[in-house]
Amino acid sequence: MKKVLSLFFLVLIVPAFAFAQTKAFKLEKVKTFFPEDKQLSQENIEWGYLTVPENWDKPTGKTVKIAVAVLKSSIKSKDSNPVVYIDGGPGSGGIEGIWAWLDHPLRKNSDIVLFDVRGTGRSLPKFCPDLGKKFLEILAKNQNSTQDEQQKTIASLECKQDLLNRNIDISAYNSKSIVKDLNALKSALHYENWNVYGVSYGTYTAQVYANDFPQDIKSLTLDSSISDISEYYNNNTANYMGSLKKVFTACENDPNCNKQYPNLEEAYYETIEKLEKKPITVKVDNRIISSGTFTYNAEDFKIAIQQSLYQKRLIEVIPLLISEFNKGNKNTLSSLVAAFSGALGLDYGQYYCVSCNEAVPNNSISEFNKDARNYKALKGGLSFYKSDFVVCDKWNLGANKQAGINDLSNLSKLTIPVLVFAGAFDPITPALNGKITFERFKNAFLVNAPISGHTPGFSIIGVQIAERFIKNPFQRPDTKELDSDNKVHFVTGIKISGGISNFANSINEFNLLFFAPFFTALIIALLSIFIFAYVLIRKREEKTPDKILLALIIITSLLGIFTIIGFVLAVNSTAELNFYILAFGVPDQFNYLFILQWIFIAFTLICILYFLLKIKHISNTGVVATILFSLLLIGIYFQYWGFLF
Repeated sequence: MKKVLSLFFLVLIVPAFAFAQTKAFKLEKVKTFFPEDKQLSQENIEWGYLTVPENWDKPTGKTVKIAVAVLKSSIKSKDSNPVVYIDGGPGSGGIEGIWAWLDHPLRKNSDIVLFDVRGTGRSLPKFCPDLGKKFLEILAKNQNSTQDEQQKTIASLECKQDLLNRNIDISAYNSKSIVKDLNALKSALHYENWNVYGVSYGTYTAQVYANDFPQDIKSLTLDSSISDISEYYNNNTANYMGSLKKVFTACENDPNCNKQYPNLEEAYYETIEKLEKKPITVKVDNRIISSGTFTYNAEDFKIAIQQSLYQKRLIEVIPLLISEFNKGNKNTLSSLVAAFSGALGLDYGQYYCVSCNEAVPNNSISEFNKDARNYKALKGGLSFYKSDFVVCDKWNLGANKQAGINDLSNLSKLTIPVLVFAGAFDPITPALNGKITFERFKNAFLVNAPISGHTPGFSIIGVQIAERFIKNPFQRPDTKELDSDNKVHFVTGIKISGGISNFANSINEFNLLFFAPFFTALIIALLSIFIFAYVLIRKREEKTPDKILLALIIITSLLGIFTIIGFVLAVNSTAELNFYILAFGVPDQFNYLFILQWIFIAFTLICILYFLLKIKHISNTGVVATILFSLLLIGIYFQYWGFLF
């Protein structure tokens, strides 16, 4: 009888337990997160919010909403072979980069699942999306690193207090919670398992996920991996300087680079000395910095070079970048501030929730400083990262418990296939991390990218390797093409011009209202060529002053139009070669355009002067004056972009 009663109660309890589990999370579809984007509206994408407990230890408590986008596979099949992407940071959401996945080779045979980690992007509640902007304003000031750290801490604590005032449980925003969100998301999307693709800090979260929910994982791709969270900050300086030393060596071994940038390493340290004594203040767009100025000090220079090591194309311009800092070229350095803005695009509220919970407490400020002392000429480690110790020390005041290192002991037992990408020039998760991570798994493949920085899996060759691996995860990836591309093609022979960057930005942003007068002036100049050429050929009885002026206007108009077309083609050609060159100028082969531009300005002034001197003998003065004004207006645009002075 007892057995019958036990079975009876079990039948009652199990459905109730199952119901409680299903109620712990819920997926709701929404129309789109980008209502204004026509391209995305034509794609087969499912948008939604996954509602989960804020604190998974309290499943019936407060909830949060995780923004989700599922890019459906291009080829319909029973097995959608889904891939879930975990972005890095921490503090970066995956959905904002959706355009990179629209035509990604993986989408041919797989659903691509993007989500904004709790506390980032379009997930709710939103944290402190403007904190990065405040950090940029702090970096822009002419002050030392200690003052930067103090102000950064104050801004961060204001963010924390705002979160607490909104009853947000900041202890619930960490990798442990994120992997439970992922487990719930997989179930909500009705996938049996999926391929997990993590990049940068997302590789740490991916490893926690594989350790805690191994049954969810079909394959694991770790691009620029964190191999040991307890060394993430401790070795920060060594990681940076190890990668930068490779740049110095590669430039020295490259005849063209060494010729144009001799003693590059000395120039780097010399620049630090210069900026410590005399920082450089440049003018910037008020939309980026409200004060309209940005002051580069030695710490800003160091972090600018460190960030440049992240991307292959940026690595190619590092010698040029060091040279421009060393020369103190304000026009060039002004255009680089926008890049700083991009580097601070994380949601720093979530960044500190995660970093102050599981990264910084497991590292040591004394070890960070000890590592930095090995590089005396650097004059201290990167304060950009060192400040995290200061912030987290205050952020964690009043925390209920001391954070421990997440258990990853199950990873060595897994038999799932693992692909590990490592970039030789990576300054934050160096190539050695890849080797250590690779050795942690039973069935792993290591792909070393010889001239890449951070996240080489997103290079042209890298995406192909990732696609082939996820399609056939037990087959060793073919890396011959990647291995053969082993020489950095440093950028040399550049005509420096701040006007190029401004001109390229105007084209990229393209404001019709801004360009309307310019286009009108060009059309008038073009019409004047044909009309005045006709007049000179067919009406030979015209007065001499008229003939001379018409000829001058034709020549000037031709010069202006050819110069503009030349600059457009130069920008397009340079962007195809290496987009980042445009921050400095264009290759020397386009030098003639700057000469042509000055000839145009000279002829414009000659035309105006001749018109004023001979105005009594000139026919149709109103028409001619309009054309001359149009030519002058083209010159004004040249000056606005910074081509002239």
